[in-house]
Amino acid sequence: MPALITWWTLDVADLAPGAHSDAVRAVGEDLLRRLGEEHRRYHTARHVVEMFWALEDLEHAGVLTARESALARVAAWFHDAVYDTTTSGAENEVDSATLAVRDLTALGFATEDVETVRDLVLSTHDHDLTGTPLAGAFHDADLWILSSPPGRYDEYTLQVRAEYAAVPDDVFRAARASILRPFLDRETIYATGFARESWEDAARANLAVELGLLSG
Repeated sequence: MPALITWWTLDVADLAPGAHSDAVRAVGEDLLRRLGEEHRRYHTARHVVEMFWALEDLEHAGVLTARESALARVAAWFHDAVYDTTTSGAENEVDSATLAVRDLTALGFATEDVETVRDLVLSTHDHDLTGTPLAGAFHDADLWILSSPPGRYDEYTLQVRAEYAAVPDDVFRAARASILRPFLDRETIYATGFARESWEDAARANLAVELGLLSG
């Protein structure tokens, strides 16, 4: 995806203007390679692009500044950079955050920005609604898919199931339901006012349909 690499290059140029172009390209190409791994179906470059679109909406709504959006896009690149469906707990998030710290430090990102990206990546494990406004916007962009049009949502659920094809159906159904149900049980799925107004109703409708299918 040449356009995606261009976006990466521009964001790094804004946030770490001293980064060498060869190093920037090498890190970007490694991230794209990771997103294209054979076992991935949903956690691919397409998911990153959809996050970018959601972040753009949040920026246009005044939830994020342009610089915050750039940081969030960098975090989006890294948040699923390590994705192993056989691990449990927060191993993927921790390993992805470690990769982000290594690569961004090498590119010359400011320590504060490296820490921000690291924290955003780690936050995707619990999807907690508490945190900074930037963390809330990042959370919402990552979960935009829950509010996607029904056709895209159906495709998403099939992609997630394909990533866990080795898991028996009854085990997958129970595990998937245990992940989704808490989103419906809490007061709001999304952290920002914009997302609650624009995406909440659709997300709840999609989740209700999927949980019905899982329990059936």
